[in-house]
Amino acid sequence: MRHITPCRVFNWDVKRTVDVNRFIQWRGALGLLAVCGALTMADDARADFRVCNGTQNLVGVAIGYRGEEGWVTEGWWQVPATSCATVIEGTLAARYYYVYAEDAARGGRWGGDVNMCVAEDEFKITGVQNCFTRGFMRMGFKEYDTGQQSSWMVQLSDSAEIEEGQN
Repeated sequence: MRHITPCRVFNWDVKRTVDVNRFIQWRGALGLLAVCGALTMADDARADFRVCNGTQNLVGVAIGYRGEEGWVTEGWWQVPATSCATVIEGTLAARYYYVYAEDAARGGRWGGDVNMCVAEDEFKITGVQNCFTRGFMRMGFKEYDTGQQSSWMVQLSDSAEIEEGQN
């Protein structure tokens, strides 16, 4: 086995010698930590619109928003009891989003005064006018003003209050 003598450089600020090989190893480890930390923070800072189900039953969720092609509604996300689902992935492009949800077991509903179209099965519908004549149902969605935040979370619960806020 060949023995390599480490190079030595002089550190003028500290007035002592520094082993270059150790410096390179340390700098490599620090770089790896920085990359891992950045990936972890990026995952923690992931922007999206999430709906959390605080009930003990399965809930179906539909969302509405203003897209490039006009008003759009999409559904159904099946959100199991005491869990969350991401309904819009990535940074939110609109300020206002609309949510309608139904409790699959007990028939309870979370909605509001903004009428939009939904379908019985999985759907993506453009437009909110003439729901019935186009073969859809019309439901009242609740409006959420995200204040142009990059992410948002809605908490559905058994109580009459629906919690909302920046994620």
